[in-house]
Amino acid sequence: MIEASSMKALRHTDCLHATAALELVPNIGPALAADLQLIGVHAPRDLVGRDAFVLYQELCAKTGHRHDPCVLDSFMAAVDFMRGAPAAPWWHYTAQRKLLYGQAHTDDPGADAAHLRSRPGGSARGAARS
Repeated sequence: MIEASSMKALRHTDCLHATAALELVPNIGPALAADLQLIGVHAPRDLVGRDAFVLYQELCAKTGHRHDPCVLDSFMAAVDFMRGAPAAPWWHYTAQRKLLYGQAHTDDPGADAAHLRSRPGGSARGAARS
C-alpha cells in the first residue's frame, strides 16, 4: 500500500498500465487487493468508471457479510484517484461516505443500494470531499 507521505507524487496515469498491481493504487494494500479480485477487479485500470458503493455492495454479496465501512471509504478513495483526483488518505472520504450512504451498516446489500438510488446525487462520482 502506498503510504500517505508518498501519495502526492503518484498520479493515476502511473496505474493505468496493464501490468500495474492493485497495490499501486493509494489505500489499496494486499487485503483490499484480494477483496477487489474476488469481485473481478484485477488491475487499477479496472477501477476506471466504477462506482465505489457498487463495488462495496458486490464485495458484501460475494463474501456473504457486511464489511467495515472503512472498506467503502478506501474504495471511494481508489475510484476517485483512478478518475484523476489527487491521492488522499481513505479517511478523507469518511464524512462524504456518511453523507451519501449513511453508515453503510446493513446485512442486506440491496437495502443500502435502494436508499442510494433514492437520493439525489447518490453517486460518489463528482461529489466534493469533506
